[in-house]
Amino acid sequence: MRAPLFNRLWSILKPVLSTLGSIAITLLGLLFVTFIIGRIMPIDPVLSIVGERASQASYDAVYLKLGLDKPLLVQFLYYLWDVIHFDFGTSLLNARPVAEDIARVFPATLELATIGIIFGIVLGVPLGVLAAVNKGTWIDQVARVLALVGYSMPIFWLGLIGLLIFYGILGWVGGPGRVGIFYIDVVPSVTGLILVDSILDGNWDVFKDAFSHIILPASLLGYYSLAYISRMTRSFMLEQLSAEYVTTARVKGMSEWDVVWKHAFKNIRVQLITVIALSYAGLLEGSVLTEIIFSWPGIGSYITTALLSADMNAVMGGTVVVGLIFILLNIFSDLLYKIFDPRAK
Repeated sequence: MRAPLFNRLWSILKPVLSTLGSIAITLLGLLFVTFIIGRIMPIDPVLSIVGERASQASYDAVYLKLGLDKPLLVQFLYYLWDVIHFDFGTSLLNARPVAEDIARVFPATLELATIGIIFGIVLGVPLGVLAAVNKGTWIDQVARVLALVGYSMPIFWLGLIGLLIFYGILGWVGGPGRVGIFYIDVVPSVTGLILVDSILDGNWDVFKDAFSHIILPASLLGYYSLAYISRMTRSFMLEQLSAEYVTTARVKGMSEWDVVWKHAFKNIRVQLITVIALSYAGLLEGSVLTEIIFSWPGIGSYITTALLSADMNAVMGGTVVVGLIFILLNIFSDLLYKIFDPRAK
């Protein structure tokens, strides 16, 4: 009895342990690479703290306090211990813990990227399906041109043009920043998401103002993701529409709607999960230029400012968080695989 019970438990725990092991190894590799990059950068962390005019005694004291006199492996173990306890050090710019800074700026990026990916999914998936169903027609050509433009146009250029037209000339949207100057800190920060916090507070004036500020940068990020999602959706659908089971369904008299959405599209959902997850991760990590152009106080802008100021604690902390996002999204994708594709269980 014990052997079958043990085998059953092992069959259940094995994939869980395998997943946890993969996560641990990936995180360890990420932290090691981040640590090494932080050490090989031509920036002296001691000078960044004490300044170039500090005495040798002050320099040596900080050098020892940072543990830079110890072997590289020992330094990495100390760094690993600190990260496990969510201690990324202190920012050289504002003397605050980096973890607190990241917790403050990350919700802004999360809010921006989430609205952008919703925009990309809602428009990109139907556009890709429509292009595949109407392959070779003007609809297909328009969809492909839209995707090509989304790939080709630098997002900083689109951002500047968008600000000029929709904010400067037409006045349809708000300007740079998350809210207007009169609405800063008006609603209490509960989630860090200004749209959600304004709803929770019942302050619809702040909600309208925040929405007018986020709609343009989120739309630009959404257009970028739309280009990628629509292109991949079209490619996946073309492969399915040429399959024999689709031809059989049509011969049996099944409606075109059922053929496209209940058969062909159903079989590309797993592939789309990966595409959407990677696109979302890309928006969370790659919205640096958008945040800079729109003065958006997110993690991309935070890391860029820290890098230009040689604040390596902030740079390394932000890099670890971005890498962790990719890992978590990959795990989430794997979980969705098992929901939409029983063969993955």
